[in-house]
Amino acid sequence: MKNHISPTLLFLLVFTLQFTYGQGIPFQEEVNRRAKEIDDAGWKSGSVVFTGSSSVRMWKNLQEQFPDVALLNTAFGGSQAHQLLMHLDETVLRYEPSKVFIYEGDNDINAGQEISDIMVNLDEIVTRIHAEYPETTVNLITAKPSPSRWHKKDSYLALNDLIRQYATTHEGVHIVNVWDIMLDDTGKPRADIFLEDDLHMNEKGYELWKEIFTSFL
Repeated sequence: MKNHISPTLLFLLVFTLQFTYGQGIPFQEEVNRRAKEIDDAGWKSGSVVFTGSSSVRMWKNLQEQFPDVALLNTAFGGSQAHQLLMHLDETVLRYEPSKVFIYEGDNDINAGQEISDIMVNLDEIVTRIHAEYPETTVNLITAKPSPSRWHKKDSYLALNDLIRQYATTHEGVHIVNVWDIMLDDTGKPRADIFLEDDLHMNEKGYELWKEIFTSFL
């Protein structure tokens, strides 16, 4: 008599194996690769960690702009807050950071996430960091304005307002406002600071960010 494995059991076995070996988990390969790069280059505890989605990941000259600060960039492109939470150990906690800068919420809103859910995830991220490192400062970066997502402006402004309220009411949490400096005289996103996709920034855009971040570093 032959033994047969049901399709449901087979699916569960395959899923378990994928999960065990880090496959099938969103961004796991990219997170692992970045962690290895950082390990190979060497790092020290107490560094400042920048993480989040592609707006941070593509900040290629971040360390050059702040040469006197030990910086680690662990961002992974396309991520949302709940995915950063999933990878918080590998991207933040393992480095015992003195400060953490987080850019999440941009992709979340574009994907249709509720703002309240985004804030729940950001709160969980902050809570986990402070549970392990109570003295670490967490800096939440506001969502940026971009031409390609300008039709969602009201949602981004609502999220930024909640981030501002959260930072005001939680110790060890600051807000980094990148929204205002990226607008032109008409109140719309500056056309000269974006790449051709009208979403990601060019070097001129990151020069503006440097102006904002200098006081935090």
